[in-house]
Amino acid sequence: MKSLFTALVGFACALNMNAQIHTQSVEYKDGDTVLEGYSAYDESIPGKRPAVLIVHQWKGLTDYEKMRAEMLAKLGYNVFALDIYGKGIRPQSPQEAGALAGKYKSDRELLRRRANAGLAVLKHDKLTDPKRVAAIGYCFGGTTVMELARSGADIAGVVSFHGALDSPKPEDGKNIKCRVLALHGADDPFVPAKDVLAWENEMREAKVDWQLVKFGGAVHSFTEKEAGNDNSKGAAYNEKADKRSWEDMKAFFAGIFR
Repeated sequence: MKSLFTALVGFACALNMNAQIHTQSVEYKDGDTVLEGYSAYDESIPGKRPAVLIVHQWKGLTDYEKMRAEMLAKLGYNVFALDIYGKGIRPQSPQEAGALAGKYKSDRELLRRRANAGLAVLKHDKLTDPKRVAAIGYCFGGTTVMELARSGADIAGVVSFHGALDSPKPEDGKNIKCRVLALHGADDPFVPAKDVLAWENEMREAKVDWQLVKFGGAVHSFTEKEAGNDNSKGAAYNEKADKRSWEDMKAFFAGIFR
């Protein structure tokens, strides 16, 4: 057994060493609005493959999402990090980001439309196996992938990393066709316990195949090093929660992409 495990680890390392990650910006539209996303895939892998859509946090598509896209590409996925806000619209301060994210959170139909526009780009990509597509999101992006699921999107699963779980229309849970994984900081002050409970009830009543994983000692933004290490601010990086949540996501994908 030990020799088999060693062989598997060696095989995985060899795949990473041979990976040829191609990245590029991709311009697309939602109606008249020009958007600019980011594509990443391993050129050394032939043919179609499972695909992952990434939705950014409140400051828009940044180097953080691009880094995650490349990490996923190294795992063999075709990856597209979408753009909710529009080409060149990248808020620089928390105040700007809050106002812009608030615009979309207060208009869930617009948010769903922008999410589905990005999903269409990924699903129509020649490298995507359209039957094996998932979406992940961070903070604002976690909220967005839940709205993507509530829109009835035909995908295999969604993963929310420290996203808000509230819904203005919880009855829309009945539209969810995919499996759902929520990765949540147990001490997150920005996601009230009542919202978590309401989300659980929404999932139950809609008979969704769902999981909720809470990380003790973790607050908001626990996967983002840029958030610093001071939990008292309500948002802070947590290395253990970051690594464990990534492994939980990988296990989730292994289940939905069989």
